[in-house]
Amino acid sequence: MAKVKTAYFCQNCGAQYAKWVGQCSSCKQWNTVVEELVQKEEKQGWKSSSNTAKKVSKPLRVHEISTDKEKRLNTFDLEFNRVLGGGLVPGALVLLGGEPGVGKSTLLLQIALKLPYTTLYVSGEESQKQIKMRADRIHPNSENCYILTETKTQNIFRQIEATEPDIVVIDSIQTLHSDYIESAAGSISQIRECTAELIKFAKETNTPVILIGHITKDGSIAGPKILEHMVDTVLQFEGDRNYVYRILRSLKNRFGSTAELGIYEMQGGGLRQVNNPSEILISKNDEKLSGTAIASTIEGMRPLMIEIQALVSTAVYGTPQRSTTGYNAKRLNMLLAVLEKRAGFKLGAKDVFLNITGGISVDDPAIDLAVIAAILSSNEDITIEKGVCFAAEVGLAGEIRPVQRVDQRIIEAEKLGFTEIYVSKNNKIGLKNTKINIHRCSRIEDVVSDLFG
Repeated sequence: MAKVKTAYFCQNCGAQYAKWVGQCSSCKQWNTVVEELVQKEEKQGWKSSSNTAKKVSKPLRVHEISTDKEKRLNTFDLEFNRVLGGGLVPGALVLLGGEPGVGKSTLLLQIALKLPYTTLYVSGEESQKQIKMRADRIHPNSENCYILTETKTQNIFRQIEATEPDIVVIDSIQTLHSDYIESAAGSISQIRECTAELIKFAKETNTPVILIGHITKDGSIAGPKILEHMVDTVLQFEGDRNYVYRILRSLKNRFGSTAELGIYEMQGGGLRQVNNPSEILISKNDEKLSGTAIASTIEGMRPLMIEIQALVSTAVYGTPQRSTTGYNAKRLNMLLAVLEKRAGFKLGAKDVFLNITGGISVDDPAIDLAVIAAILSSNEDITIEKGVCFAAEVGLAGEIRPVQRVDQRIIEAEKLGFTEIYVSKNNKIGLKNTKINIHRCSRIEDVVSDLFG
């Protein structure tokens, strides 16, 4: 019997200490260091079915390394493929995090049910009957998806050797535990050990593994930060329970871009892919309302038309309020200062509330002009015409600055029926024979005189 050993780990970053300390020296967080059992047996977590000796790798010159494109597995989900960068890479470890009840398990289960490959869906949180009830609602006829309810990694690997799946889904990594670590499931030691065993399995067998991860109250993935460093791809599934739309983002991707975005709509039969998100992000209200402007933004390779709402009112509680939803509050304050200094609008004594509809968050500076238009529309109580949209950045001197890929933004606006778009005078536009009227402006005053003059 091996001697039981203990060590101290930081629950925030995973740093290890020989004794308890009040503050972690790595991440500077207080009261995050806890004691855990770390007895480890001299065994291997994953053993490949063939016990033959493996060839030892040797260094190669750069020009000797093969540059053949890695073949990816198609998940038959356009949004999921887009965020991953074109599909699942063999041997990759993907971590999917999100709020409780946002639809992480539903998303991966419906993908697993529709795949033509053999898929093993391992759940440590639900019984097989519960998963069956959800599967009947999503995609009842599936012959390639196996459901396993197990939390012990050694038993999971036995079933993997028996079924030989092409893809493995683990729901969730916080419920797994290994016999080689004597600590509770969900602890730092167990998460790190179980992830290491799954990485070894994925790399040796070239099988992609998708993990579901819980998140903490501040929105970060639960467990040590090293978990996100160990995996190849980290995805975040976002959404408000009050909205039917869910957004899939990539926070880290070794095989593709992290700028892509996937949008789903939650329905009774699962998550529906939204191929044209501009139509759902713009309200279908025919009434003319002040304080509303449409912006053309780009997420990854995809142009989107989003609706921005602003409310400007007299501050009756003393200090004026500045509140934003889906937009950077500091950038809003900057734009308000530009309006006051360069355009002469006195907004210092007024409350300003800004909202991007649909529950989406946008960091694209190209929506600056639309934000200003919405604020001025609410302040003057003048409606912006329905067919008008904006795609320009605003500088501190009040100048209208050019934005990237303006041609794509104009094409998207024209496709959705917009008749006018305001862009920077310095933008180089290569489009010809467009029906949309393009207003080229150099300063805020030009836009204000056109819209509210």
